Amino acid sequence: MPIVAFLVLALTWGRSPGGLLVAVVALALIGAVVAAVHHAEIVAHRVGEPFGTLILAIAVTVIEVGLIVMLMSAGGEGSESLARDTVFSAFMIVCNGVMGLCLLVGALKHRVLEFRVEGVTAALATLSAVATLALVLPSFTVTTSGPTYSTAQLAFAGVASLILYGVFVFMQTVRHRDYFLPVQARGEDDHADPPPARTALISLGLLVLCLVAVVGLAKTASPAIEASIAAVGAPRTTVGVAIAMLVLLPETAAAVRAAARDRVQNSFNLALGSALASIGLTIPTIAVVSIITGSSLALGLGPLQMVLLALTVVVTTLTVAPGRATLMQGTVHLVLFGAFLFLAVSP
Repeated sequence: MPIVAFLVLALTWGRSPGGLLVAVVALALIGAVVAAVHHAEIVAHRVGEPFGTLILAIAVTVIEVGLIVMLMSAGGEGSESLARDTVFSAFMIVCNGVMGLCLLVGALKHRVLEFRVEGVTAALATLSAVATLALVLPSFTVTTSGPTYSTAQLAFAGVASLILYGVFVFMQTVRHRDYFLPVQARGEDDHADPPPARTALISLGLLVLCLVAVVGLAKTASPAIEASIAAVGAPRTTVGVAIAMLVLLPETAAAVRAAARDRVQNSFNLALGSALASIGLTIPTIAVVSIITGSSLALGLGPLQMVLLALTVVVTTLTVAPGRATLMQGTVHLVLFGAFLFLAVSP
């Protein structure tokens, strides 16, 4: 898949694809994203923690930032809010869609699911703090007009996001690693043996190839995406939803598989860890790009999105607080996810 995606990029670079060629580019882009996360996980498993988590997080961030920057560079109405829409969508997809699906699948098979409160609440608290700093406060600051930060405020939000994410990774992989182990475990993980060095090196090379292909294919496909949105009359926010879904797709599949095996702790680790990397590393990177290029960056959410964000935080807190969950909690989260998708298309 990495080689195919790179060949598609080479054949379409500098062109404006249309019709069937657009579909080929889109399929290659999706395949490159899935392959990139797969090879990042192989490299991460080889190097071990805490560096493995960082490699996977950086790979996901490069993919997300590449997609955002390429689409923002295409210009068009609403491009300044693309980063906000993507980050908000990642939060809602993880906390409602992924968690709800994991709880539903796990509860249908195992009735009652158990997980460690210490680890899940730490991840949720960090995720909520980063999301609020990045997405809520810009709508209330008075230094600049509109839902924007000043340069100093944007730099502070970026540094704060990095600090919170860095401390969380340290706690997850070093200081309090036992908080994130499955309840069924007795202090040890049940990972497979690390891959050989040769396999890890091959995956590293293919990972770099995938990342180049993702960024390039996003640039190639951006005019077609803009035209499609205008043709169907969909809101610009749907682009952010699509990017977040694409980036989180591989980790979502892994999280659901873990829940089906009654390893919901692993599911939450994957889901919340991906969301934290998506927000905690994307916001600082986009902030740097915005400051360097002088481009406008609208981060503040509107009233409707703020209500959905607050409701999600409250419901998720009530879900994880007991350390046990059933079919009811999964259904509630999936209904909230459905409301998010419906209101994204029909605000």
